[in-house]
Amino acid sequence: MLASDAIHSGHVTLLNLLRYISFRAGCACLTALGLSLLLGRPFIAQLRRIQRGGQPIRALGPERHIVEKAGTPTMGGVLILIALSVSMLLWGDLQNGFVWAVWLTTLGFGAIGFMDDYRKLTRRNTDGLSKRARLGGEFAISLVCGVWLQSLMPPDLANQLAFPFAKDLLLPLGILFPVFAMIVIAGFGNAVNFTDGLDGLAIGPVIIAALVFAILSYLVGNHVFADYLQVHAVPGTGELAVFCAALVGAGLGFLWFNAPPASVFMGDTGSLSLGGALGSLAVAIKHELVLCIVGGLFVVETLSVIIQVSWYKRTGRRVFLMAPVHHHFEKKGWAEPKIVVRFWIISIVLGMCGLATLKLR
Repeated sequence: MLASDAIHSGHVTLLNLLRYISFRAGCACLTALGLSLLLGRPFIAQLRRIQRGGQPIRALGPERHIVEKAGTPTMGGVLILIALSVSMLLWGDLQNGFVWAVWLTTLGFGAIGFMDDYRKLTRRNTDGLSKRARLGGEFAISLVCGVWLQSLMPPDLANQLAFPFAKDLLLPLGILFPVFAMIVIAGFGNAVNFTDGLDGLAIGPVIIAALVFAILSYLVGNHVFADYLQVHAVPGTGELAVFCAALVGAGLGFLWFNAPPASVFMGDTGSLSLGGALGSLAVAIKHELVLCIVGGLFVVETLSVIIQVSWYKRTGRRVFLMAPVHHHFEKKGWAEPKIVVRFWIISIVLGMCGLATLKLR
């Protein structure tokens, strides 16, 4: 074989590899991981110089947090978003509408979180954006995302809510579908935010959920696999597996620095953007209810806050020693690493349950 033929053959082989979602997903994960690890230390050092006192600690939180976590910089979610975005620019299909809808929603939620974190830092207290401004921004972005995703879906699925275990069972939501999508996306944005209270607690379940949705996205986007597994095929969503893989890599890189004791917190920049990403992914592939299983830990954390607040207003008594529920176990004397690892174990089990819905249909 001539040298020119060998070079040409190599080029053809590389181009063929780039056609495979699985290959690009692996590259996206490794790229995001490498960028996070490479940029992590100088990025955290810069945050320390800028923020000086680090993230303000809630006075009403567990007492030991005031001592142990004081001075730790926040806004680490910016590192996650940088790694994710660079990886997507390199390996994602930028002509895919689903990719842009989910990606821009993630960045939009990250921007709201960034403004919230910035306000807390400049005021040196835990009061960020007003609830009206924050929720208004989240609902607006989520509603736009819902309408956008609806326009990209097949007409017979666009306004439908799919149920696990029953492919033939669809609930028509009609013009209310974007509102439903808004609730899912904004709800999970805040659910991850509630969970982000201990070192490594939120990012671990996010990585697990992103890994599960990478698999689900790949299967839902492939007609052959979707038909075999009796799930609704949504053409074009297979490309979201690359996004999910990049999210896994960025999350693993961040966890390297966020593992107890954390060198940096993700802040609302990270928690809101990650929750928004999971919510929009679920809407895109018609697995909103499965997300409630896979992200069950986030659901429980949110419910613990709702139950605590509503019961206290009604009776003047508390159900939990402190909400969200991870603080309840802190108050009971559990060590932080024990809570984090046990919650990760629960998330892994829930992730497997989410995947099991494919086999049980």
